[in-house]
Amino acid sequence: MESNRESIVVLTGAGVSADSGLATFRGAGGLWEGHRVEDVATPEAWERDPATVWRFYQMRRAGLHRAQPNEAHRALARLEESLRRVRIPFLLVTQNVDDLHDRAGSQPLHMHGELSRLRCESCGFAQHDLEHLDPDVFVPCAWCPNPRTRPDVVWFGEMPYHLEAIGAALSNCTHFIAIGTSGLVYPAAGFLTQARAYGARTWVNSLDPPENLHPEDRFLPGRAADVVPRLAAELEAGLRL
Repeated sequence: MESNRESIVVLTGAGVSADSGLATFRGAGGLWEGHRVEDVATPEAWERDPATVWRFYQMRRAGLHRAQPNEAHRALARLEESLRRVRIPFLLVTQNVDDLHDRAGSQPLHMHGELSRLRCESCGFAQHDLEHLDPDVFVPCAWCPNPRTRPDVVWFGEMPYHLEAIGAALSNCTHFIAIGTSGLVYPAAGFLTQARAYGARTWVNSLDPPENLHPEDRFLPGRAADVVPRLAAELEAGLRL
């Protein structure tokens, strides 16, 4: 089949994983064992108290296996496969650092990194690792002598990953869907406005209207696991897949 002019970009946030029982990053009132989240998610915190930061992320890494992909993750994976077969460009961008999209069968861009990966600050080598989960033992680099890797996640004050690829996709997309995002965290919160400015049709799903919702966006309130499968089916029908 010949290539189509349509191009789809999907952005997901914490709301899509909440339906899998995965606690959001700012659960428990934004506190973790008496620490503000910002105190365990900045380069300064890592330099000041690496043991506390490491323990926080090791506990989160160890909990990944307890959550399973939900119907929203699976619906997006099916949509991606359907679009791939007819050569319609599709890009799934996630702010989430869990691996639920990946386990559902998608190939997302993790703009805020991945809990399943560790990165060496000496040589830059990143390694997939969900085997070494002791909260009190640092994991050495598998490539160089550095005895301590860090979580390969984007902390406050650091530059998100894949921004060039995301920007290129936004400039060409005809359909943009934001799922489970607050519309508060930039630069991701600006993607909806960018896509709309480029002429894309826009959909937004969340429990409550996000901060960046615009009257031109089609707002679909509700849980992602309930709304996204219906939206994916509607898109497939509209694109005649």
